[in-house]
Amino acid sequence: MSRTSRKRVALRHRTALPDSSKLTQGLMGWLLVVCLGCTSFREYVQNGFKVGPNYRPPCAEVSEQWIEADRLRTEENPELLKHWWIVFQDPTLTELIDRAYRQNLSLREAGWRILQARAARAITAGELFPQRQDATGSYTRSGAAVEPGAHVPGRFSDSWNFGFSLSWELDFWGRFRRAVAAADANLDASVLAYDEVLVTLLGDVAANYVTVRTTQQRLELLRANVELQRGIYQFIEDRLKAGFKQTELDLDQALTTLRQSEAAIPQLEITLRQAQNNLCLLLGMTPRDLSAMLGEGPIPTAPPEVVVGIPADLLRRRPDVRRAERLAAAQAEHIGIAEADLYPAFFISGTLGYAAKDFPDLFRGSAFRGSVGPSFQWNLLHYGRITNNIWYQEARFRELVVAYQNTVLQALKEAEDALVRFLRAQRRAKLLDEATQAARKAVSIAIEQYKAGAADFNRYALIEQNLVNLQDVAAQAQGEIAQSLIAVFRALGGGWEIRQTGGAGEAASPPEQAPSPPEPKAPVPPEAPPAPKQP
Repeated sequence: MSRTSRKRVALRHRTALPDSSKLTQGLMGWLLVVCLGCTSFREYVQNGFKVGPNYRPPCAEVSEQWIEADRLRTEENPELLKHWWIVFQDPTLTELIDRAYRQNLSLREAGWRILQARAARAITAGELFPQRQDATGSYTRSGAAVEPGAHVPGRFSDSWNFGFSLSWELDFWGRFRRAVAAADANLDASVLAYDEVLVTLLGDVAANYVTVRTTQQRLELLRANVELQRGIYQFIEDRLKAGFKQTELDLDQALTTLRQSEAAIPQLEITLRQAQNNLCLLLGMTPRDLSAMLGEGPIPTAPPEVVVGIPADLLRRRPDVRRAERLAAAQAEHIGIAEADLYPAFFISGTLGYAAKDFPDLFRGSAFRGSVGPSFQWNLLHYGRITNNIWYQEARFRELVVAYQNTVLQALKEAEDALVRFLRAQRRAKLLDEATQAARKAVSIAIEQYKAGAADFNRYALIEQNLVNLQDVAAQAQGEIAQSLIAVFRALGGGWEIRQTGGAGEAASPPEQAPSPPEPKAPVPPEAPPAPKQP
């Protein structure tokens, strides 16, 4: 065979036998074709070289307008929602909200959960880098038994070792990147959980404060009526002493009415103390009498109108709605994490070190040892465990999507309930106020008629008891207006921005206040009658 023919044969052999780099590329291509069963190669590339689906925010049905839209102001006023308590123009309420924000223990718990989520996110992000980095060192002195008389250079030997090893699982399928994305979503959810606690806290502080003021007003009215009834009782008793024997029955009836009203005072005092205890808990302090701190004051007056925006605003304002969406986002990433177990994991491992019998020789060039190289691990016979885990993660994601949609519906329902309650409470309070004024006038007339002998005591007692009930219900109705407005702001997700401003300062101007209702007054009891003339 000539030299040219031998060259041609050698060339054909070099062409037919691929080198190691081409073999590796072919093996990787074959692995891609075999492995990408759940995720197509195109989807794998579009997803940023990650297997599994990419998250898209789920849809949620939202009403276009409120049911009571014709009676509401729907323009957007985010500054008012940030500090909604200023609409009541009550410095005491503002101070309580500020103290609760700084001292509430449940809020502090939520804050520590944020730090936990932040640390967990940092731990997860660390998995993107070499997962194992170890420095090792050892010293061993070994000995061996020898036969008597044997010529052995030495029974003992030393071994010194020092080295560094590294193992890095490459994020070939996006497992670690999806874990970081899930941790980011969980961190967002923990922040929103804090905001959710904050919205609830501010609403509870305001609601209990209104309860305190309403109960104080009810007690004041009841005590005024007790004084009225005590005056009537004294009036009848004086008539008996003056010789009017026909009023003995009236005296017993008057005493019954008086004691019934007096018995209602302890029950209201219980309600007042319980509301104060609730405030103490919200303020992060032991239960105590807050009378000195709160003092006396009127029921907070709500404005006649409230700016509510549109229903779609709830999706971006309410922390619980946003938190439900973030939890679904975190779970979506777990689908891809579970799917990554279907494919082989690729590693780069290496060791660097020194080994010598004597310590002075440990760091010489002849003592150096090292190795580096790729490897892979593939769970082939998983018997359905991996695929079922994928289905489990997907089912869990679907559950959280439905939970998010349900949270949106619940938010809409709470907002609609609070709005209709606010609007109807104003109408109810107005009617009760008119009824109370008429009842107060009727009691004054009944007293004069009873003094003149033109009406019996039964008629007066019935009219007076009606006034007591109407004044109590009217005071509760005034408190209901404030309570319902608080519920509106809570349903709209207002107040969590206080953590951005650092306090409950007045950041917006409140709208005009509704005129304060006149303070209900009890009729003046009659004076003692003159003694009857002797015949």
